[in-house]
Amino acid sequence: ITALAAGNRVMIKPSELTPHTSAQLGLLLAQFFAPDEVCVVQGDAAVAQAFSALPFDHLVFTGSTAVGRKVAQVAAANLTPTTLELGGKSPCIIDTSCDLQDAALKIAHGKLLNAGQTCIAPDYVLLPRGSETAFADAYRAAVARLFPSIAGNQDYASIISPRHLARLRTMLQQAQTQGADVQNMDPAPGAMPDPAAAVQDGGTSRQMAPVLVFGATSGMQLMQEEIFGPILPVVSYERLDDAIAHINAGPRPLALYWFGTNDSVRDDVLARTVSGGVSVNDTLMHIAHDNLPFGGVGDSGWGAYHGESGYLRFCHQKSVLVQSRWAMGSLFYPPYGQRFDQVMGLLRRWL
Repeated sequence: ITALAAGNRVMIKPSELTPHTSAQLGLLLAQFFAPDEVCVVQGDAAVAQAFSALPFDHLVFTGSTAVGRKVAQVAAANLTPTTLELGGKSPCIIDTSCDLQDAALKIAHGKLLNAGQTCIAPDYVLLPRGSETAFADAYRAAVARLFPSIAGNQDYASIISPRHLARLRTMLQQAQTQGADVQNMDPAPGAMPDPAAAVQDGGTSRQMAPVLVFGATSGMQLMQEEIFGPILPVVSYERLDDAIAHINAGPRPLALYWFGTNDSVRDDVLARTVSGGVSVNDTLMHIAHDNLPFGGVGDSGWGAYHGESGYLRFCHQKSVLVQSRWAMGSLFYPPYGQRFDQVMGLLRRWL
């Protein structure tokens, strides 16, 4: 929207994993825009690579950090400026001052929107040690409130592909093998396969029940890469410094979420961490505010858009100076002599 508002023409290349949505998007946009104003390009990874190599005035990419690096390299051949909206492991910090039930509900909503398949979904929770049981109970109640059932619930999204579902299950299996406590949050356990079970032959559903993982360690796959699914690891901390150190030990996240009522602790967290954006006492909401720029930092991307930031991002601000008839620039022309020294003397006194 901001690219169009800034006077650009737009080409859109959606993911090849969503062909039906891509086709529908193309049909809808064709009702309002001419093909040379907005067009949707469909195709596989080869098409995407060729798309990135076109000499655009600006290229925006949303996706993984690994692919984002490749897009930036291809675009650099044309000196095409890029905006990379990548992902990462967006943490939720729960402070001892927070309302645990309220925090659990908002985290569950942020995590389970599209079954965790959003770039700013809460990726893991940093929880004060000793609150594990209380948080598990609150999260289970929150899931049941949002989704009284999971199996067949049209409000609860499916995982995008069998390959991604298998990846998520592998993460859980590895965590269990390494001693993590994997807790199924399905309000009706038994209505669908165990989230950590291998994909069953002949199965057609790609829905995956929400899961909490306690005792996750840095050596586990689910703590080394963005999860992008309904799995929520919980990392217990003794002191706030430990939570901050955990965040700062990894790549800079796209989003950070803090829950609590202690403003001084909140300010300390914000001052000592770096992230693309922050929501305090909520999840996802900073992306919805038109007056806030949205973008990543470090491994979570570069450049920001939305609202005024997006308008400026997709403009080229061209400097234009029109000289008046009474310009004084000639006072600084050579040859340099007494008149020049007098002018410079006046300028020095004025400055």
